[in-house]
Amino acid sequence: MNCLIAGTHPKTGVPELYWLDYLAACQKVPFAAHGYASYFCLSIMDRFYKPGLSIPETVAILKKCIHELQKRFVGQVPGFLVKIIDKDGIREIQI
Repeated sequence: MNCLIAGTHPKTGVPELYWLDYLAACQKVPFAAHGYASYFCLSIMDRFYKPGLSIPETVAILKKCIHELQKRFVGQVPGFLVKIIDKDGIREIQI
């Protein structure tokens, strides 16, 4: 079983994301995706990610991922609920 661990650095307050695999190997990553969708989404994130993305830029990348999944998956999901967690709290956007 793989999992993601997210949080902020205790001294700097900078957000961090870690990938933990089934052997307990832990690696810091800038982005992640799980399951079958990861085959499509990781390549999109790898191409368009850059450090310091704004929220609108991040949402644009997420929309590219969703568009690709809607093209390739047989089952269609009508919408996605995205939760943004930052220093201003938690808010939801519908995509």
